[in-house]
Amino acid sequence: MTSTLPNALNGLAITPEVTPKPVSVRLRERLRDAGVSFLANDNISEHIQPGELEQLEIEVTGKVRDLLRSLVVDIDNDHNTEETAERVARMYLHEVFKGRYHEQPKVASFPNVKKLDEIYTVGPITVRSACSHHLVPILGNCWIGIKPGERVIGLSKFARVADWVFSRPHIQEEAVMILADEIEKLCEPQGLGIIVKAQHYCMKWRGVKEPQTSMVNSVVRGDFRHDPSLKQEFFELVRQQEALLST
Repeated sequence: MTSTLPNALNGLAITPEVTPKPVSVRLRERLRDAGVSFLANDNISEHIQPGELEQLEIEVTGKVRDLLRSLVVDIDNDHNTEETAERVARMYLHEVFKGRYHEQPKVASFPNVKKLDEIYTVGPITVRSACSHHLVPILGNCWIGIKPGERVIGLSKFARVADWVFSRPHIQEEAVMILADEIEKLCEPQGLGIIVKAQHYCMKWRGVKEPQTSMVNSVVRGDFRHDPSLKQEFFELVRQQEALLST
């Protein structure tokens, strides 16, 4: 017996329903098409369209649920973990990795009317990040030294920018360089120095489990790099700040 379609459907093509791509797939495709890097410590906020961050939070929540189930955690019956996936997704996108998904805080710069050219330092600024190898915390302090140029920014803005830069998966060496780049864009100092001292929980909490070990690194640019006496003055000011806090 041969079945026939109703006359109304004769000659019409039936289009199968298309499932929308996950927002993470759309974002990756958009970034690749634009030739934009999306490494762990890159900021991609410029390429996130309105509403997509909320969609991404929903997607990440589902992936974290899958991870917990793969770790054989009974999230359906354990009251301690039944909302863990939502908390983790929100934490990653809006807190610990917010420097990837959110725009840089608004920072206003002002003309250096008094032509100030003496070195000043700001610190210690608490910095919090995560090791991009294991996604466990990096916690420490940052000191920033400035020899002003044509423009200046408020002291609190250094802390805001440092928090934004460090709130991404990082290795410490790269984090310091990225922070230096951002500060140079904001106020174009004649000289810039940054020191970061931090503990890495990939070494403290796991692996060799050395609880007292820390990493210290620095970057110097402009006059700090070319004039050894200015570089020495910057390091001495930081030592004085540390000594003042320890008394």
